[in-house]
Amino acid sequence: MIPNILSIAGSDPSGGAGIQADLKAISANGGYGMAVITALTAQNTHAVRAVLLTEPGMVTEQIAAIREDIRIDAVKIGMLGSAAIIEAVAAALSDLAAPVVLDPVMVAKGGDRLLAEEAVSALRDRLLPIATVITPNLPEAADLLGEDAATNRPGMEAQAKALLALGPSAILMKGGHLSGDQSPDLLRTRDESLWLEGIRHVTRNTHGTGCTLSSALAAHLGHGLALPEAVARAKSYTAAAIAQADELAVGSGHGPVHHFHSIIPEAV
Repeated sequence: MIPNILSIAGSDPSGGAGIQADLKAISANGGYGMAVITALTAQNTHAVRAVLLTEPGMVTEQIAAIREDIRIDAVKIGMLGSAAIIEAVAAALSDLAAPVVLDPVMVAKGGDRLLAEEAVSALRDRLLPIATVITPNLPEAADLLGEDAATNRPGMEAQAKALLALGPSAILMKGGHLSGDQSPDLLRTRDESLWLEGIRHVTRNTHGTGCTLSSALAAHLGHGLALPEAVARAKSYTAAAIAQADELAVGSGHGPVHHFHSIIPEAV
């Protein structure tokens, strides 16, 4: 069975992040992608130029339209933008019996803020408790906790434990911001800590990596895989998409990863 995966996120017209990246990653990992749009952005590989948030009632209606007609096997939540949209999403998903992957998108790669600072508490209080797993990078984890970002593995362990106390069932702390030639991620559940090792691929084309990883993870959870196996497959897929990102020629800034690296043949 092909799982139906719902992405709730903002739109990136350049195609590297947001809903566009989510649908590519879901498709590449064997899922059928659906999309609830929370925001329109005007952005490219250099910067976010403008953001127009969706009216919260319209977010509610989009989710309701899908739920009344289509089976949802997993959900990925990305950019939400405001406390009101967070409240709408939390209410609409409160009784959904499907895995929820929450990627706490707060700041774009170019530094532009995508979640109002006053909305962070709403994200923490309303969505973390219903998440199967959250996938913060180190700055996002620090933002959620009101702390400085972790700079080493013990710091990641401590912040993952603190985030777990806020209600989610598991934390996938992404270590891509650590210094060095390694890019380790930490999966922390209530029962264990599991390190997923990985080398750092040297490329500037990393736009949308968080969206890609979380969407791939949702797809594998939708397939019914246990969380550790789903995380391992999502990380492997994302690492390969980063490793082959330079095959694309999209923009002159932080370009996208290669979502269909295993599908599109090399040019001849």
